[in-house]
Amino acid sequence: MNHRPQQHQAQDLLTSYFWSGDGIRSRCVSDIVPCGRVDVPMPPARLLADWAREISSRLVLEPGDVEAMPLARARARWPDYARCVQAVSDWACALGLPGVLAGSDVALMACRGARYHHDGAQYGGAAFCNLFLSEDRGQDLHFPSLGLRIPLSRGTVVIFDTCQPHGVIQRHSSGFHVADFPPGQDCIQLFLTWELPIEDTHVAHALQVAFDTAPSTSSQLHEEQVWLNGARAAVCPDSGRWCRAGESPGSCGDLP
Repeated sequence: MNHRPQQHQAQDLLTSYFWSGDGIRSRCVSDIVPCGRVDVPMPPARLLADWAREISSRLVLEPGDVEAMPLARARARWPDYARCVQAVSDWACALGLPGVLAGSDVALMACRGARYHHDGAQYGGAAFCNLFLSEDRGQDLHFPSLGLRIPLSRGTVVIFDTCQPHGVIQRHSSGFHVADFPPGQDCIQLFLTWELPIEDTHVAHALQVAFDTAPSTSSQLHEEQVWLNGARAAVCPDSGRWCRAGESPGSCGDLP
């Protein structure tokens, strides 16, 4: 399934400036979010116990934290890892993305919810493909600018533009709240994530990404960033609304 907003506000012009080779290139930010569900088995008990020890002893996740887990060690204890990857690969292929996962970097991640953010300051040249591995914790992957909430459970798979604001929140909440992830409650989401190159022909076509939308600005920049309506933008971590970079969250939504 592909999600795309029914209405577009002409004044909201998002631009990603990202590294392409030795220079900064501009592109639009996609509002297309393919999502679905694939059949993947529950990770074995030994692996789940190893993950729990890693999270409690090394990561010590606070509400909103998203951290990397050791993938190589997990694969050694995960006989169905290849089956999981193949399930996502087949799903992506059906979307017109043949072989894209095979050539993309993959990581194992854990989060205790996720404050709203965009990843365009570090991964502007990519789209993320996420496979969620945890059982239903009553949480959603929320894209506030798109009006899209994706219920998370084992086998949920999604592809999205890294520059699109997103967070992981409780299903009953309208935003991110620390109190929704109390100590002692199993709130952890584990997921595999692939970095799909946004300049790949298949990826750009699937997400309908247009390139070189602001070449005069991109030629003056020296780092990746996201602009909204001609100004560098940031995301309010609690609401997911856009605000001017460097201003307080209280100004969110006030960009021209």
